[in-house]
Amino acid sequence: MSSEFVISLAERGVYVILLVAGPLLILALAVGLLVAIFQATTQIQEQTLAFIPKIVAVFVGLVFLGPWMLTQVVEFTANLYQNLNQFTG
Repeated sequence: MSSEFVISLAERGVYVILLVAGPLLILALAVGLLVAIFQATTQIQEQTLAFIPKIVAVFVGLVFLGPWMLTQVVEFTANLYQNLNQFTG
């Protein structure tokens, strides 16, 4: 197994991780920004106000994006298992 092959495999793995985690992270970032703007305008400094909406938004995003995320991870894993002979030989 060459070093280029290992690097390309790691690159594909990182790409799948970013592809799967990216939408949820962006959703949490957007909700956190909206809550921060709301807190700044109303001068409410409650810590749970910033935490609970992000959890709910990520959970809702997981419910809607979960099947797509699972499909991406399963396809990557199936590709790894199908090409297992290239990794060992």
